[in-house]
Amino acid sequence: MATTPISARDAHRALAAAQFARVRAVVRIVATAVVLALVLRTVALEPFNIPSESMLPTLEGGDYLVVAKWPYGLGRYSPPVALPWGSGRIGGHSPRRGDVVVFKTPRDNRTDFIKRVIGLPGDRVRMTHGQIELNGVLVPKIRIADFAVAPAPGAACVGGTALAGHVCRYPRYVETIDGRTYAVLDQMVGDPRDDTPLVTVPPGHYYVAGDNRDDSADSRMTIAEGGVGMVPAANLVGRAEVVFFSTSGDGGLRLDRIGTRL
Repeated sequence: MATTPISARDAHRALAAAQFARVRAVVRIVATAVVLALVLRTVALEPFNIPSESMLPTLEGGDYLVVAKWPYGLGRYSPPVALPWGSGRIGGHSPRRGDVVVFKTPRDNRTDFIKRVIGLPGDRVRMTHGQIELNGVLVPKIRIADFAVAPAPGAACVGGTALAGHVCRYPRYVETIDGRTYAVLDQMVGDPRDDTPLVTVPPGHYYVAGDNRDDSADSRMTIAEGGVGMVPAANLVGRAEVVFFSTSGDGGLRLDRIGTRL
């Protein structure tokens, strides 16, 4: 039986339809990948690099972190772009004392800060001679071996001891809060942040502090004094979990930092 020849126009249309179908398939795949990535960054995990030394010795400059979103539930700042809703959160639980958290600083509600949670709503907190007093009890703080670290380019060993090879040495302590231990630095004796007034953490807020106590703008000072004041629950982004990548100031890879739990 004879077949009807396909005209050039029909062949062109068939080719165009096939190409369009392939483009649509690629677009669907890309769109799905984008949506999944956005969902994962909103409710699951997000990488962060916060180039601050306020969390030494726990975190060093050049550390890249994985921040978990689900522990504290979905909030206004969980997605990459802030959501237009109030201070509530969906799901999750409240931070615990000792958690390392990423949050939008109340200074501008835009800049990411990372600190350790010290006080929960209703807690009474102050610093006494460089030691945390929580609800009338001093948080244990024990001196251990000094911490040695290369200073940032152009920086001096403020409050520390300069060693050979451009290394600074700082007094290091182990602090224990709610059974959780971590190291802190106390670079300078008599720093204004070593003695602060007694404050009560308001409902829906948290008292946070950097582990590098003399080089951290945190809840020990109000925003007007250069700190961040109390951090609203709405400003929480997530809980820092682990260092997944780390580079030194000269661009070298620090393999010993990878996998550090927070």
